[in-house]
Amino acid sequence: MQDCTPLRGALIGCGFFALNQLRAWQAQQGVAIVALCDSDPRRLTAFAEYQPDAALFTDAQIMLDELQLDFVDIATPTVAHKPLVLMAAQAGLQVICQKPFAATLEDARLMIDACAERGVSLTVHENFRWQAAIRATIEQLRTGSIGTPFFGRVSFRSGFDVYRLQPYLAKTPRFIIDDLGVHVLDVARALFGDVSRLTCETRRVNPAILGEDVATVMLAHDSGVTSVVDFSYATRLHKDPFPQTLLEIDGDAGSLRLLADFRLQVHDMQGGLREVDVSPQVPAWSEAPWSAIQQSVLSLQNQWLDHQRAGTACETSGTDNYNTQALVEAAYQSAETGTTVKPRRWK
Repeated sequence: MQDCTPLRGALIGCGFFALNQLRAWQAQQGVAIVALCDSDPRRLTAFAEYQPDAALFTDAQIMLDELQLDFVDIATPTVAHKPLVLMAAQAGLQVICQKPFAATLEDARLMIDACAERGVSLTVHENFRWQAAIRATIEQLRTGSIGTPFFGRVSFRSGFDVYRLQPYLAKTPRFIIDDLGVHVLDVARALFGDVSRLTCETRRVNPAILGEDVATVMLAHDSGVTSVVDFSYATRLHKDPFPQTLLEIDGDAGSLRLLADFRLQVHDMQGGLREVDVSPQVPAWSEAPWSAIQQSVLSLQNQWLDHQRAGTACETSGTDNYNTQALVEAAYQSAETGTTVKPRRWK
């Protein structure tokens, strides 16, 4: 008989996005978030209103020493990921970590190896590939509805004021590829597979920020697909699609177009068109414009629980996400040097 005891988890980090993770965990039948941890006591106290029965800690090591846990969900800034992942791995806990999960590829390898040595899973959270519309597009490809793809475009272009809720983004020297590109580059990998080489161009349009806010990347995939991944926080539109990712995919037996408002068009060889509504089934606690992203958090957690029960690695494991992180690093290298770059690969 399967053990129905809920997994005991701790959420580390009580910032902007962490509330989505907490609310999604609260909707899960097989999980109990028993502790919250944040280095800022005021932020921790405010966040605890959403989980009043949780134990509160400002020191993660003390929390791990005092509590019996099954997993940690790390929702801190990237700079804190490595020590927290290593700490959790040493304690023998399953690890979920926010994207981007490593500041460098060397740190990523260290964390992956540490979790492997302790026999615990490492899963990377908040990947756009878990959004309902993107999952539906992936399934269309996998079922062969347009034959073999040869070209793709993954596009996220918006003028949304991301700096209002996350003001630190305006001050980081590596901005849009690190913060947003890691999502859309991962979507390209989920659709078309790993990448043999890439070329990237970047630009800063907003003079009030430090880093780049526009990037365009051309990817050559091992599968033979050429894709263009473009993303911008400087694009002004009458109807801003934020936070939707739009897709164009051409195959030898048809084409797919994921349009704004969650409309997936399937074009066949005879000129026919079939349109599918791929709107997300949004959680009761979600709110516009974040609903599609909030649904994807719940979707990732569902997948993670299924894989925990089966004892298998989640699709967005640390080793898989290493190759996404490698695209981020290669994109910055290409933009800086003006050359085509071969991304590193997990081996």
